[in-house]
Amino acid sequence: MGRKKVSKKLLIGAGTTVVMASAVIVATSVMSNDDKKSKAGTATSTNGVMLQAFEWDTTYDGSHWNTLAANAEELAEAGFTSLWLPPAYKGNAGKYDVGYGAYDLYDLGEFDQKGTVRTKYGTKAEYLSLIDTLHDNNIQAYADIVLNHKGGADAKQTVSAYKVYDSNRSYNESGAYSIGAWCVFNFPGRNGQYSTFTWDASCFDGVDWDDTGKTSGIFRFANKGWDWQVDGDNGNYDYLMCADIDFDNTSVVNELKTWGEWYVNTANLDGFRLDAVKHIKFTFYNDWLTTVRANTGKDLFSVGEYSSQDVSRLNAYLNVTNGATSLFDVPLHYNFYSASNSSGNYDMKTLFNNTLVSSAPMLAVTFVDNHDSQPGQSLESTVAGWFKPLAYTAILTRESGYPCVFYGDYYGTADGRISSYKSVIDKILLARKNYAYGTQHDYLNDVNIIGWTREGDSDHAGSGLAALITDGAGGTKDMYVGANHAGEIWYDITGNIGTRVTIGSTGYGTFSVNGGSHSIWVPETQGEPGTENDVTVYYYNKSNWSNVYMHYKPNGGSWTTVPGVAMTSVGSGYYAYNISLGTATGATVCFNNGSNSWDSNYGSNYYVAAGIATITNGAITTTVPSGVTELTGGSDPTAAPTVDPTVEPTVEPTVEPTVEPTETPSGNTVTVYYYNASSWSNVYIHYCPTGGTWTTAPGVAMTSYGDGYYSYTIDLGSSTGATVCFNNGSGWWDSNNGSNYSVGTGSYTVKNGTVTATTP
Repeated sequence: MGRKKVSKKLLIGAGTTVVMASAVIVATSVMSNDDKKSKAGTATSTNGVMLQAFEWDTTYDGSHWNTLAANAEELAEAGFTSLWLPPAYKGNAGKYDVGYGAYDLYDLGEFDQKGTVRTKYGTKAEYLSLIDTLHDNNIQAYADIVLNHKGGADAKQTVSAYKVYDSNRSYNESGAYSIGAWCVFNFPGRNGQYSTFTWDASCFDGVDWDDTGKTSGIFRFANKGWDWQVDGDNGNYDYLMCADIDFDNTSVVNELKTWGEWYVNTANLDGFRLDAVKHIKFTFYNDWLTTVRANTGKDLFSVGEYSSQDVSRLNAYLNVTNGATSLFDVPLHYNFYSASNSSGNYDMKTLFNNTLVSSAPMLAVTFVDNHDSQPGQSLESTVAGWFKPLAYTAILTRESGYPCVFYGDYYGTADGRISSYKSVIDKILLARKNYAYGTQHDYLNDVNIIGWTREGDSDHAGSGLAALITDGAGGTKDMYVGANHAGEIWYDITGNIGTRVTIGSTGYGTFSVNGGSHSIWVPETQGEPGTENDVTVYYYNKSNWSNVYMHYKPNGGSWTTVPGVAMTSVGSGYYAYNISLGTATGATVCFNNGSNSWDSNYGSNYYVAAGIATITNGAITTTVPSGVTELTGGSDPTAAPTVDPTVEPTVEPTVEPTVEPTETPSGNTVTVYYYNASSWSNVYIHYCPTGGTWTTAPGVAMTSYGDGYYSYTIDLGSSTGATVCFNNGSGWWDSNNGSNYSVGTGSYTVKNGTVTATTP
């Protein structure tokens, strides 16, 4: 669960549950990733991927259910097979409640309670409609359920209680005395619909507020004991927050089972995310899940949130519950967190050590960040941005674990403290969807660069991959991908490396990765020799150019003449063009408006294989975008161009001078520090002082400054700044996606697309 930091000591974060399409009772029955179902009752051979479909600050205007429904088709195309939805029932804070202050589990946004009918996310009707839409797109719906406690009681009750020590709840701080406990829940707004069960002091073990003495603390009811089979922190970690539910009360347990059946049948759920399982009697969920699965006739997947870095505690829980539920791999998250904050000094060989995915791979749900670890939350431990692509490569391309992508990483968080990594994650999802199959071989043998391969399988034609990640310098690894791939040409689907790798006769390839980066190598689509292939490219015109041109080069062929060929508008913001490849297996492409504004994927260009290639905001997918008029061919020029530019254009100056100015006025200067993220052997700065002229391409060589940075001091004369871009002198450019960079006087650092007026 999760919440904002407040003065009151509440521990949130435990309790994330994932439901697989085929729920299991014992660990040996759990399905492998390759067998996950993407829709209740319908098996598929596509690798399963879950999306945590919210973040802590998701808008509270009631639009979220509808937003998810509108994005369902796009999410399915990206490769998501399940959505973990936020708590859908009425919370203590009404329409502002994220859902973890659970009030009425039967109110899914239907009754006027806590000052609102809808919840933070919308109404019951919108929630049910969303789930129908997800199912229509072969996506499962997992409900987040909070059964540990209840908040926002309708009345208080006088109860005899002990105040216990916060740091050791097994010991009393006081004798028993009467307190005013808010623990009566009769839900007047619902008025007995769906259930007439009334909650009172007999249903709870304790509370955190004495309304008689107006005192906060942890109060255990005198006639109750804490559930003993819970996490051992603080002596006994039964109590978490609000009114703590007594799982030794048979009536309570039966009511929760009845509710669970009602919820599954009402919403047509496919599984659960179980909140705060470390605080709940361990055997409860084994009993509850078994009953609900049996009585609904559904194989409900579930995943529990046990918030602990100690993998032995997670394994102990799995043993006690006999594998009734999966758990989130919290230790792996903390390994990612540590690696991302170790300044390149983390021993990457140990990245998967002491993790659930290593010790119980069939019951591990892997994740990078979530609503509790995001900035500002109670378990804040946010993985640094530069490392997120590496971490997502680690959970999405390996064979073990059921990966979960965080909404805040995919779309960015509302507070702006996490940026959107959608374009990066989409490429990794594409690799998982099409290539991450078959036997895995690990190369976890270096302190910086680690890798693994998948051989592919016969059920997924053209599958197989080789993944590399490094927290330090770039380099290469010789890795085995299978003798069946001998002679194939492989490319880096992330676009980080622009070269190709030929697989040797014994099934080995030499694969490379840039410093502090990730690469995922996959086979090029193989055309049949001597036959015509083509690729239809759909490009999303995000910059609203009046005209869209594609500049391309088939494998082994020549570039079109700049600016390339005009693309055809096909609706919904997309433009299309059909490239005749001849006997080539693919092409390298980039885009422009015909007037010096370019999208060259930050100098890496895009690689497209025969078939369909849709390029949306930097991500490449292999399906025709929705809402467009499908291009059926015929737009390729009759003659192949013969001009191959020596330098890939990004933004070219209107007039390129042929000689340097004869006089260089002295005065103002700017020292530019550029971070060589692509590990170019040489770095050049191409610049134009304000009101002046451009240097002759490629510009002037920069000097290595250390730690990956290069520097050069520009004499600005009477100018107040300059426009700059960078290249390797051999055709690769960083022109800020066609916009170039602006610098003033003094010192400026350009790193990963960001300009700051500082020295690194």
